Amino acid sequence: MDLYEKNGNVLYILNVLKKYSDEEHMVSVTEIQRKIKEIYDVQIDTRTIRRNINLLKYKLNYDISTREENGKGYYINRDPDTDFEPGEIRAIIDNFSYANYIVPRVAKDIIEKCKNIQSVYENEKLKDYQIYANDSKTENVEVIKNIEDITNSIYNNNKIKFEYWKYIITNKLEKKIVSSPTVSPYAIIYNKQEFYLIGIKEGQQNFYNYRLDRIKNIKILNEKISIKKKKSEVQEFAESSVEMYGGKKEEVEAICNIRLLDAIFDIFGRNVTIEKISGDDNNFKLIVDTNPLGFRMWAMRNIDLVEVKRPLSLREEMRKIIKEAANKYNQ
Repeated sequence: MDLYEKNGNVLYILNVLKKYSDEEHMVSVTEIQRKIKEIYDVQIDTRTIRRNINLLKYKLNYDISTREENGKGYYINRDPDTDFEPGEIRAIIDNFSYANYIVPRVAKDIIEKCKNIQSVYENEKLKDYQIYANDSKTENVEVIKNIEDITNSIYNNNKIKFEYWKYIITNKLEKKIVSSPTVSPYAIIYNKQEFYLIGIKEGQQNFYNYRLDRIKNIKILNEKISIKKKKSEVQEFAESSVEMYGGKKEEVEAICNIRLLDAIFDIFGRNVTIEKISGDDNNFKLIVDTNPLGFRMWAMRNIDLVEVKRPLSLREEMRKIIKEAANKYNQ
């Protein structure tokens, strides 16, 4: 056995314990020896295995249950401070499988990394794993790098410049770079399976949202962010953004069907007022401070279930849109 193999003994043993042992699947020293030979083509005597298990347990503080303790064999417990539980791994895998903001190839790589940190017995439960979703994932491979670059620029207080694309219709549907803004970044937020950058465009004073999967070729500039914003201001903008339309808040009052009650908390959070309407079990009154444009978009999508009461300007705007839409269908 050469020096590298000898020094690797403890890692061989640790990897085998992590991959092939748990409370329901204890392994003997002989089984550990056989697995190491099978996987790494290295022969380790049983005394060396026991000695290294003691090193892992008593010097490196790995939570290893031994045959002397349980009367059966060896297994390693998860560290609650550093190791993911099976349900947590599954949640991560599901998130990357279904998230629209990441390309399938990158999602697959991340999922494989998740599988590599859990035991073969947990992975066996995922052998028939399938994704049931429509084909709506982004084609932009830069999203993960965008998150890293924006995070670094926020930490270092640097402005960024990037290309921003949108869909356009010419003779066919295609993507086009529509702007190349210089932006002061303040936060990344997650909304409806998409990541958004909250930033202020050069020459402007107000926050704006940029979808990360539409951002390409980020450059971190040497120029520092000059407009200082408190965390509370960023939070207020994020909380006021409905359908990711930011802007000044207004108090909106609407009559909503009871079927929207759960959805309202998902969209607007807990900072809303819900009032029962006397004699009406099918509807309730909603009062919320929010961005009117975003509320309008949400209300139009639920037009048969929402009636805007105030502000009157928003009610009139809704009435006009509904009237124009009705005229289209009456022709």
